[in-house]
Amino acid sequence: MRFQQLSELLSYVATCRVEMAKLYSRLQTEADSTRVKMMLEYFQQHQRGVSEKLENYIDSAPKKVLDTWYKDIIFEDFIKRCHDTVLTANMSEEDILDLHLKLDNLLIDLLQVIAEHSSSVDIAGTLNELVRVERIQQQRLVHSSIRMDDI
Repeated sequence: MRFQQLSELLSYVATCRVEMAKLYSRLQTEADSTRVKMMLEYFQQHQRGVSEKLENYIDSAPKKVLDTWYKDIIFEDFIKRCHDTVLTANMSEEDILDLHLKLDNLLIDLLQVIAEHSSSVDIAGTLNELVRVERIQQQRLVHSSIRMDDI
């Protein structure tokens, strides 16, 4: 996928987060394990929250920043990947965490690439800060998931 403006990129990432939540919802209905279902519910809520925060940023960010143009930034069809992802009913907590980290890292890496291609130091800084926050949230999510194992 090619992106034109930063606003399009951020909207796409927010949409991808919603699609991840939908994937987790679908997997939740197919899962056998109660613990896996709990984990998937937690991941759904997290993804919807991240998407909402991105949308809020888009609504409040300066138009000048959002109108920044990028040339030939190409990204896979993430939404198709979410739709095509299938796990067996006996999926484990590790399977879910591995899937989540793969998907999450794809989106975070995309933001990092955009930051690296930013012509403005301010915009690159803003995107790098977003990447930093996403990585911290990812670490917290992993720690919370591991704590679920202790319950």
